[in-house]
Amino acid sequence: MDQQDIAFAPQESPDSLTLADYAERAYLDYAISVVKGRALPEVADGQKPVQRRILYAMHEMGLRADSKPVKSARVVGDVLGKFHPHGDQSAYDALVRLAQDFSLRYPLIDGQGNFGSRDGDGAAAMRYTEARLTPIARLLLEELDQGTADFIPNYDGSMEEPQLLPARLPFVLLNGASGIAVGMATEIPPHNLREVAAATVALIRNPRLSLAELLEIMPGPDYPGGGQIISSATDIAQIYESGRGSLKVRARWTIEEMARGQWQLGVNELPPGTSAQKVLEEIEELTNPKVKTGKKALTSDQLQLKQSLLAVLDTVRDESGKDAPVRLVFEPKSKNIEQQEFINTLLAHTSLESGAAINLVMIGMDGRPRQKALPEILQEWISFRFATVTRRTQHRLGKVDDRIHILEGRMLVLLNIDEVIRIIRESDEPKAALIEAFKLSDRQAEDILEIRLRQLARLEAIRIEQELKNLREEKQELENLLGSESLMKRRIIKEIETDAKQYGDERRTLIQEERRAAAEIRIVDEPLTVVLSEKGWVRTRQGHGHDAQQFTFKAGDSLYGTFECRSVDTLLVFGSNGRVYSVPVAGLPGGRGDGVPVNSLIELQPGSRIAQFFAGAASQRLVLSVASGNGFMASIGDMTSRQKGGKSFITMDDGDTVNKPAPVPEDAAHIACMSAQGRLLVFPIGEMKTLASGGRGVILMEVDAKDTLAAVAAVGAQGVMVSGNGRGNREASYLLDGKALASYIGKRARKGHLFEPKLKAAQLSLPLTDPDA
Repeated sequence: MDQQDIAFAPQESPDSLTLADYAERAYLDYAISVVKGRALPEVADGQKPVQRRILYAMHEMGLRADSKPVKSARVVGDVLGKFHPHGDQSAYDALVRLAQDFSLRYPLIDGQGNFGSRDGDGAAAMRYTEARLTPIARLLLEELDQGTADFIPNYDGSMEEPQLLPARLPFVLLNGASGIAVGMATEIPPHNLREVAAATVALIRNPRLSLAELLEIMPGPDYPGGGQIISSATDIAQIYESGRGSLKVRARWTIEEMARGQWQLGVNELPPGTSAQKVLEEIEELTNPKVKTGKKALTSDQLQLKQSLLAVLDTVRDESGKDAPVRLVFEPKSKNIEQQEFINTLLAHTSLESGAAINLVMIGMDGRPRQKALPEILQEWISFRFATVTRRTQHRLGKVDDRIHILEGRMLVLLNIDEVIRIIRESDEPKAALIEAFKLSDRQAEDILEIRLRQLARLEAIRIEQELKNLREEKQELENLLGSESLMKRRIIKEIETDAKQYGDERRTLIQEERRAAAEIRIVDEPLTVVLSEKGWVRTRQGHGHDAQQFTFKAGDSLYGTFECRSVDTLLVFGSNGRVYSVPVAGLPGGRGDGVPVNSLIELQPGSRIAQFFAGAASQRLVLSVASGNGFMASIGDMTSRQKGGKSFITMDDGDTVNKPAPVPEDAAHIACMSAQGRLLVFPIGEMKTLASGGRGVILMEVDAKDTLAAVAAVGAQGVMVSGNGRGNREASYLLDGKALASYIGKRARKGHLFEPKLKAAQLSLPLTDPDA
C-alpha cells in the first residue's frame, strides 16, 4: 500500500460501534424497556406502569369512590396526554381489566356500563363507559401527598408522576398479575386479603417464620371465580418455594335432585381462565367432531371420545345471568347413570378441570426482575412498608415543626402586640425591624406581617396555646415512633389489621386435595391376537390359536408376527431412533380386513421409521437390545406413554438398529445372544441391568466392526430355539437346553462361540408351548 492509499484509508473513530455491538445494545435497551416499563409488576405496589398511571391520573382528576364517575374516554385522554404516550386502546384495555371483578380479586376501578364478561365478550367503547376509583384503591393512593413517594418527570418533562404508589397492603399478591416480557413472563395468582394481611403481620412479628408456617395462614391462591384447588399441600409448598409451577383447579358443582328420581349437575364456579362459553364449545367439539386436516375420516380417538360422552350426557344448558354469574346445567342420559362417573367424564374431557400456571416474576426493591419465593415477596414488601411509614412520619414531623415555629412567632406578637404595631407603623423596613427586635426568623416575621387584625383577638391566643400543646404532643409521639422499632412495628401492624378488617372478605376458592379426574373407558377383558405385517399394517382377531398361514395381506406385504394377548394390553411400536410408541390393543381395528397402518395411530419423529413391534401386558418384561451390542431389561408398563409422540427410551448411536424385543419368562435364568456371524453367547440373567426409565444399558455381547448383535432371547427351563437357513438354504431349527446350552455359557460382554452347525440369518426364540396351557 503506497502513501496515497494510506492517506485515504478510513480512520476508525473512537466513538464508532460495530453493527453487532449496536444491535446488541439496542435490543438490550428495548428488552429492559419492555420488562420494566410495560410487562412486569413491582413488588412494592403490585402495579405495572400503565396501571399506576391510570390510577394516579384518576386520583388527580378527583375520581374517588364517592365522586361522580366520568367517561372512560376522558380518563384515557388524561393518561395518554400526561403520562403514557402509547395506544389509546391498550390504555383502555388496562383500565377495563382494573374494573373487571372476574379478572381482579379486588377491582381498583368502579366501572359503569359494559366492561365485558367472563365469557370473553369485550367491553363497550370508551365513549360509552364511565369510571371512578373503588374504595379499596385509597390503600394505594391515600398517602401520596404525605411525602411517601418519589416523583419522576413524565415523558416530556412537563409534569411529574410517582415512581411507586405507597401501597398499604401487598397488592402484588392480592390481585396478582399476568404479562409477557422479553425473555421472561409473569403469572401471579390473586390471594385473599385477610390471609395475606395475617401472613404479613405474622412475618413482621417473627421474621424467621418458615414457608410452612406462612402457608398455614395463607394456604394458596384465591381466584375471583372461586373453584377448587385439588393439588396437594406439598405441591403448593414447592410452587411457593421455587416461585414457579402449576396448580390443578376444578369447577365446583351441586347435584340437583328433581322429580321421579331424576337429577342434574349444576356448575356454579369455574377454574381461572375458563368460561361457560369455552366449556360449551369443547362439548360441541367432542360430540360433533370434525375430520382433522389431512385425514379422510374421524380418528378412532375422536369416535371413542364421542361415544363415551354421548353415552352419559343428554343435554347441556348455559343458564348464566344476573342472578347467577356462572351456571351450567348438565343433564345425564339416564337417572341410573352413576353420578361420580358422569362428573369424572365431564372433568376429564373439558376445562371444568384444568391447570393454573404460577410464575412469581416481578421487579424487586433493587429494580431487578426476578422469580421470587413467597417469603421473599412478603419480606421485600414489609421493608418497603417500613420505609414508606418512616417517610410519612418524617414528612408529618416536618409539617408539625413548621407549624409550631409559626405559632411560636404568633404568641410573641400577642404578648407584645403594642410594640409590634408601633414597629410596623414607624419602620421603613418592618420585617427586618421585627426580626431584630424579637429575634424572629424570616418565616415568622413574614407570617406576622401577613396576619389579619381579627387574629389578634384574645380568643385567638387561647386557640394558639391549645394548638401548640397538641402539636408538641404529636411531635413527641412522632419522634418516639421514629426512634423506636417496636413502636413502628406496632403502628404498621395496627394499620394492616385495620385495613384487613375494613376491606377483607371470605375466601372464595376451596383448597382440598383430590385425585385428578381420569376418563375411564371400560374395556371388556378378552383374548385377542394382534396381527402385524412387515409393512406396518395392524389388525386384531378375537381369541388365540389362529393359524398364521390363513392371514392374508396386501400385495408385496407379509407377516411380521402375531402376539397373543388380552384386549386390556398394549401394543409397543419401536422407532428406529430409540423412541417407543404405545397403542392400546382395544383401540386396534378388528375383523378380516387388512387393518390400518400403524403410523396413522402414532406420531413418528421426522426422519425416523418403524423398526420393531411387541404386544403384551404391562407387567411383561422385555430384553431390549441394539445391533452394536448394548441392551437392558424393562417392562411394557415402563415404556407406555399417553402421548402419540411416544417417549425416548433406548439410547443409541447414529446408524445403530433396534433388534426384536425378547420376552422374559418368569423362570428365565440366562440371556442368549446371537451375532450376525453366527456366534452364540449365553450368560446368567443376573448380569443384566433393568432400566425402568430407559437408557443405553450394558454391553451384552462384544462384536467387532464386521459383526453385529442379531438376536437376543431370555432362556428359561425349556431352553432356546436357534433357527435359520442351513445347507441348501433349507430352514433348520435346533433346541438348546441342558448340556447343549452349557457349552455356550460365559460371562457377559464376551464374543461367545461359533454355533454348530452353521446357520445363515440365525434367530433366537422361545420353544412353542401349548396355547391352552
